[in-house]
Amino acid sequence: MKDADALRLLKGLSDGTRLKIVGFLLDGEKCVCKIIPHTGRAQSTVSLQLRKLESLGILESRREGKKIFYSIKNYKICDIFKALGYSKGKVLKRSCCMRLEAHKK
Repeated sequence: MKDADALRLLKGLSDGTRLKIVGFLLDGEKCVCKIIPHTGRAQSTVSLQLRKLESLGILESRREGKKIFYSIKNYKICDIFKALGYSKGKVLKRSCCMRLEAHKK
């Protein structure tokens, strides 16, 4: 990973709300309607942070009717969360979670 890429990912996780959102998504894709209550923050705050994470290439979204679902796009995040001591989550338990190419649609 290049220094600029690492810095971008770390800056993306440097906010408590963003860190909580990404940690929640380690169990897989979630609807924004589930993310908001998990964070304990206002809808506008969560929306702002989700847009930031998406613009940084950390998350991706898809729309299904009126619902928007978010998931981890950049699986290098797994390395960061593993280094921080996280061990729970479907994403972290995948043996190939560090390979972004394996998860492209």
